[in-house]
Amino acid sequence: MCRLPSNALCVAGAARHGDIGIMKKSYVARQSIRIQASAASVWQALTRPELVKQYLFGTEMTADWRIGGAITYRGQWEGKSYEDKGAVKIFQPERLLQTTYFSPLSGLEDKPENYSAVTYELSETDGGTTLTVTQDNNPTQESADHSAKNWGMVLEGLKKLLEK
Repeated sequence: MCRLPSNALCVAGAARHGDIGIMKKSYVARQSIRIQASAASVWQALTRPELVKQYLFGTEMTADWRIGGAITYRGQWEGKSYEDKGAVKIFQPERLLQTTYFSPLSGLEDKPENYSAVTYELSETDGGTTLTVTQDNNPTQESADHSAKNWGMVLEGLKKLLEK
C-alpha cells in the first residue's frame, strides 16, 4: 500500500500478476479530452465503480486501489461475457494513474508480455481538466487504432457524465 502524502508519486515495485514484464510490441493508442470539471471530479469518475459503469459500456469494475492491487472489469461486449484484469502500478490521486490490462477476448495467452499499460494523466487548468489516456503494447497498428477509437468513445461518455 502506498503510504506517502497525497502529492507524492506511488510506483509499484515488486512484480505481481499483471506485471508488464517484457514488452515486444510498440503500438500505442492515445486519446485526450478537455472536460469542464475539476481534476478531483475526473479522478472520482476514473476510480469509483458506480461512475465507471455509467460511461464504460456498463462495465462492473472492482479495484483495490493500492500499488499492486487487482483491478477487474466485467460485462458484455458484442454479445460476449468478459472479465478483463490488471493491477495498479502508479497511483497519484488527481494526477496520474497507471494500471496493467489484459483481456482474454484478445485471444492472446495470459502472460506478462501480453498485458498493456493503461495510463491516465490529468492536468487541471482554468476550471477544467485535460485527461489523456495511453494504452501501450498493442500487437498491431490496427489494434492500437481500434483501442484509440474505443478510448475516444469512453472519454466522450465520461465528459458527458461530468458536464451534465
